[in-house]
Amino acid sequence: MTNDVESWPQLFTEYATAEVLERSGNTVRFRLTMHPDEQGRVWSWVSERTADPATREVVARRVETGPFDHMDIRWTYEDTGRGVAMRWVQDFAMKPDAPIDTEGMTARIDANTAVQMAVIREKVEAAARASASPAGSLAGGTAESRSSS
Repeated sequence: MTNDVESWPQLFTEYATAEVLERSGNTVRFRLTMHPDEQGRVWSWVSERTADPATREVVARRVETGPFDHMDIRWTYEDTGRGVAMRWVQDFAMKPDAPIDTEGMTARIDANTAVQMAVIREKVEAAARASASPAGSLAGGTAESRSSS
């Protein structure tokens, strides 16, 4: 479910739309558009992610970086015997002229990640229960934000 980009607006609470622009093998390029923020601004960008089914990892990056100098994300999936532990690590830095600095964005991402991880876990586990899968538990979710300069 977490690799089905088209369904992200139903999986994440922050995305209004996810439009796949191109697929090539295990790589997908897509545009994400968020719901309006507190000031009514709508943020949108193009990202690319490549899945490696053999290692159960996904490497992603923003193609249109916007206020970010860079934004790279590594997702890993580990079978724990009770389910799957999903982890994502975000490595990013903000541009000097961004409306928020790297420290401020780290705080925002950390706060929102906790919300998104809980929502994702609930939805994935509910889908697994509905399909009566024996490995129907997301054993845990963790995320890290690593800001770099």
